[in-house]
This record gives sequence, C-alpha cells and structure tokens, in this order.
Amino acid sequence: MADPLYYVDRSDVREGRLADVRAAMRDLADFVRDHEPRLIAYHFYLDEPASTMTLVAVHPDSASLELHMDIGGEKFRGFAELIRMRSIDVYGRPSEAAVERLRVKAEMLGGATVTVHSAQAGFSRPQPPDRAT
Repeated sequence: MADPLYYVDRSDVREGRLADVRAAMRDLADFVRDHEPRLIAYHFYLDEPASTMTLVAVHPDSASLELHMDIGGEKFRGFAELIRMRSIDVYGRPSEAAVERLRVKAEMLGGATVTVHSAQAGFSRPQPPDRAT
C-alpha cells in the first residue's frame, strides 16, 4: 500500500480580490468533493489578515494527486487573477509525472517553488471510532 501524500500550497491574495477568492475556494472545494472520491482531505485556509490563502490536501497516493492535477486544471486557471502562488510543498513520494504537473501549476499561478519532502520517521493511526453515542 502506498503512503499518503500531504500537499500544502501558499498564495498571496491579490489586493481587492478577497471576496472572489472566497467564492473560488468554495467552488473548487465543492468540485473536488464531487469529482475526486479518493481524496482524503481538502481544506482551504486564510490567515488572520486574510492576505494569505493556504490549501492543505491529503491524497492516498500519487495517482490521486495526478488525477487531481488532470481534472482540476481548468479550475486552477481561474485562480490566476486572484492570487500569486508562493510555494507548493509535498510531503511523501509523488511520481515524477505528478511533480512535473505541480511545476506547471506553480508557474501558471505565479512562479511558486515546488519542494518535495521525503519521510524520515513517524506513523499514522486510523481515526478512532466516535464514542459520543
């Protein structure tokens, strides 16, 4: 079984575009929820002054990340006038094809850096059952 990939990107919100960014985040999150059932988690965040947008995603494997890049491309382009992407960090082992797609996305959205971080130690536990019943 492949290890999951943890994806984090950070972008500057362009001046005067916050409302558009919020709408685009909701639209993309809904699209991903409806079209990518294997994706484990997909969350957008804004910092306190609402000047930095961060996306955190958890993919079960590199194939999931590649699919995301393939079907989300048109949606990503819609962010080009709303943000300037600063960085993409991937934690885990993405395929070379996935990394190349990330580089294209990073360039399209502002020339961000793409950094892959390899796991050195650690573990994950399954989510415990809800005991509120």
